[in-house]
Amino acid sequence: MRRGLIVLGLCVVAVAAYFTADRWGIRRIDLTSHDILREGRNVTVQIAVRRDREIQSMAEMIDLPVAVLSHGNTVKHTEYSFMSNVFAARGYLVISIQHDLETDGPMVTKVGEEYVGRRMHYNRGAFNIMFAIDEVKKLYPNADYRHLTLVGHSNGGDISMFFAKQHPDLVKKVVTLDNLRVPFLTDGKVKILSFRSRDNQFKPDPGVIPDDETCARAGIKVVRTEFQHNDLSDRGSDRVKSTIQATVHQFLDEDDGPSTIPLLAASVPPAPPAK
Repeated sequence: MRRGLIVLGLCVVAVAAYFTADRWGIRRIDLTSHDILREGRNVTVQIAVRRDREIQSMAEMIDLPVAVLSHGNTVKHTEYSFMSNVFAARGYLVISIQHDLETDGPMVTKVGEEYVGRRMHYNRGAFNIMFAIDEVKKLYPNADYRHLTLVGHSNGGDISMFFAKQHPDLVKKVVTLDNLRVPFLTDGKVKILSFRSRDNQFKPDPGVIPDDETCARAGIKVVRTEFQHNDLSDRGSDRVKSTIQATVHQFLDEDDGPSTIPLLAASVPPAPPAK
């Protein structure tokens, strides 16, 4: 009886939150944990979740879908709020991971080696994702950690694609912002959306992006933009960010169906200006 009253009370609060979403907004939590299996390596994440959906999850009314966001080289995990907002606004639990530490050695490119010598970094990133999920589960047990959406920019996109190759049973969707090293999955089991820059300095390695026929067969959507590689983060212009946001919303609508959750006004991107 008591639990029923608690759940009823939380339901009332959650319903009220739907109509005050612009005031409730998205909650962000910074969390740092120490991986004892890797000599106490710090793994820092920023969690983003809608407050109304968080309450429903805590009341065991729903399981939150989960998106894991991985940053690019030299960009911080907190510099992708324009992407985390899209997923959080749609009711996802978003986990943005800081993969690189100041104590890590520099990333070295070794032409001719697998992933140009980056496999060590991708393995570390995959371990970070698994560890971060285990830590976040302690705070949010009522979330779907078996059907992940992975999002990543540049090196983070490669980590996302690498993780999906290693753990295809855990991944439902992958969204990359100009990953350059790890070839796409092409078996059609994982839905893929990839934004490509028009940047002479950053070119994908041969074989990373499938040809048009393979993309059509595997359900891969490649969006070729006019943007620079380093603009595909919060550092980019409002036009860059709103264009990407609108396409991600469309991609999620196609895969998940149109969201039935009232979106936060601030999360709905304005139409990009006409050329």
